[in-house]
Amino acid sequence: MVRLFIGAVIVIAVGMFAVRMLDQNARAPANASAARTMTVAQAPAPSGARSMTIKRSDGGHFAVDARVDGRRIAFMVDTGASQITIRESDAARLGFHPRQSDYTVRISTANGEGRAALVELRLVEVGDIVVRDLRALVVPDNALNVNLLGMSFLSRVRWTHERGQLTLEQ
Repeated sequence: MVRLFIGAVIVIAVGMFAVRMLDQNARAPANASAARTMTVAQAPAPSGARSMTIKRSDGGHFAVDARVDGRRIAFMVDTGASQITIRESDAARLGFHPRQSDYTVRISTANGEGRAALVELRLVEVGDIVVRDLRALVVPDNALNVNLLGMSFLSRVRWTHERGQLTLEQ
């Protein structure tokens, strides 16, 4: 009976040790990957690379002035927006005047459901970063309070968010 008890204790101890080792090994690659990501994010920009750092505003957002097809437009950087989204009044300053029948793209905003018109931007510049040939949406002014610099732009640059700063790099 004592042998059976000792055998059971050994099996339980080995099982606990194996679970602990598996748990540590499962976490190691994730931690190693995070460490590599941090190293890459903190590494100096390669020669010739362009970058811009945007500080978070008091409201917790990242606001940036950009030049769209040569004209200055204020944006809020929004990783949750799939497209660059421009208010109708700002789109008019850029020379875009969509007709009512052009508003065919269904959108969902913080203000509810709506429609947008698809336009093509030739050039979007944020600091020294230049991205060409981007799709954007035009929405009525009452649909949004601010223009959104969404993933159609952000997916064409490298970006990191750390300690209240958003860094864009190209």
